[in-house]
Amino acid sequence: MNFNKSTMKAGMNMTIADMVRVLHARVLCGGERLDTPVSTACCSDLMSDVLAFVNEKTVLISGLVNPHVLRTADMLDLKCLVFARGKVPGDEILEQAREQGLVVIATRETAFTTCGLLYEAGLRGVPIQWPEKEEDA
Repeated sequence: MNFNKSTMKAGMNMTIADMVRVLHARVLCGGERLDTPVSTACCSDLMSDVLAFVNEKTVLISGLVNPHVLRTADMLDLKCLVFARGKVPGDEILEQAREQGLVVIATRETAFTTCGLLYEAGLRGVPIQWPEKEEDA
């Protein structure tokens, strides 16, 4: 199925399998969970930002392929990791992801393009609670 603006409505849930199709991605592990629904995503290479701002089970898009990404995913009980820019984690990382029950996919798209394609297909960003006053930030 090809995704375009008429295929999915804004804010509509998609599955990880839909994401794989939209991104022309490769499934690296967790292929048995591609039917998992997702409604939000976040994108960052700075795991401290992910930990500070993400408070729901979501999809993490990143170019980092190190253990910090897995620890972050585990702490937040994330559903799926999307590695952008053609990055592919090593076997040790993938084995840990399997143990955590994560779906891991990789796309050749940049992180920016990955976000844009998923947004166009209906996936939205994680809602963030910003401080009311600038000095509280």
